[in-house]
Amino acid sequence: MSSHQELFSSATKALLESQIASFQALSNKIIEGTEKAIALNIAATKASVEKSIAHAKELSSAKDPQEFFSLTAAQAKPNGENLASYNRHLTDIAAEVRGEFTKTAQAHFTDTKSKITALVDAVTKNAPAGSENVVAILKSAIANASAGYEQLTKTTRQTVETIEAQVVEVTEQFSHNVEEAAPKAAKK
Repeated sequence: MSSHQELFSSATKALLESQIASFQALSNKIIEGTEKAIALNIAATKASVEKSIAHAKELSSAKDPQEFFSLTAAQAKPNGENLASYNRHLTDIAAEVRGEFTKTAQAHFTDTKSKITALVDAVTKNAPAGSENVVAILKSAIANASAGYEQLTKTTRQTVETIEAQVVEVTEQFSHNVEEAAPKAAKK
């Protein structure tokens, strides 16, 4: 009896340590992604302020309303391109974090699964006669949980890929619309 308690205690400690390591690794990935997004936002804000000041100076030098509107229209395309570039960078950061997060989570899940399987195998070797059904149910539950996790991971990955593709499509459509609108606005 003591060996079962020691086995469970040891296994519980190993699983808890694995869970803590997983949480730490995943938290680090989120923090890294957040740092990159913040750096991108700071750079974009700085560039935007500099461009706005330069554009305001340029607008203030306009000699008539026609030149003022022409200068304003000329900024539509670069502003759209800047926004599209920002969105691409942000999408790249999100995709990188998602990929690292998925890879880290999968590695820790695989490690935890192998530890649980080893625990179940060790316990079932010493299981009393007549407990075969309980052992089979336990193994089946672990297999079902693993299959459920793998399906959830696959579905989540597909959903994120679809969202990323839609963001890219919207960004490209926005850029295209800005490119078409800029010459029309300049003619007015």
